[in-house]
Amino acid sequence: MRTLIYAPVIHSSADLGSLAKEVTRRGRADFGPEFWEGHERTILGFWDAVIEHFESVEVSGFKLYQDGMIAEGEIAQKIVEEGVKSGSKNYELVWELIKKGVVLVKTEDFHLVKEERDRLLKITQAKTLFAKLIGFVMYKLCKNRLLNKRDDFIAKRISETLSDGETGIIFIGAYHNIKQRLPPDIRIIEIKDADKVREYQALLPYYHRHKERFAELAGYLAARIS
Repeated sequence: MRTLIYAPVIHSSADLGSLAKEVTRRGRADFGPEFWEGHERTILGFWDAVIEHFESVEVSGFKLYQDGMIAEGEIAQKIVEEGVKSGSKNYELVWELIKKGVVLVKTEDFHLVKEERDRLLKITQAKTLFAKLIGFVMYKLCKNRLLNKRDDFIAKRISETLSDGETGIIFIGAYHNIKQRLPPDIRIIEIKDADKVREYQALLPYYHRHKERFAELAGYLAARIS
């Protein structure tokens, strides 16, 4: 039997690299500075809860799979270091786990990750509303195809690299769906409910119509993991 500790995540602006400035600008413009700052506090609270959880877990020898990790070894370490410098709580946690003895594994296909990022950059860097609209439509048309291909690749990597008796950890965006793609001998321990993390993100643009539920989900995200 193999075990996978499954952490569905919500990314902070610091995780988004070159997309971060535009996402923050649009968030503040569309939702207002006060709401957006509250949203960012919720994300930080989420990561504080996840970090606190792993402080009490003996992880030496575990395999670590990270959303967007396209390399391993020295290159992967440099990617993590750059993420820490940018202020990413996700990569801060990855760095701490590496120091505690986890083995960081190449999780994703470079070309698939690059294709998705390039399409998102076309939207954020568009100079005209028409160009932005075209970029958005093109991204929407290929989004599910790319996500499915990425999920197939990630599930295959876990299946190939996590040996019998070993434990792995995965940090992955809540919209990914790899659990059903994994072989049945991998036992999954989900530390946060992916459905609730997804629901929070789905309600974000419509929070003013679902204030009570949105606040409830925000509280869940930042709550301690028992």
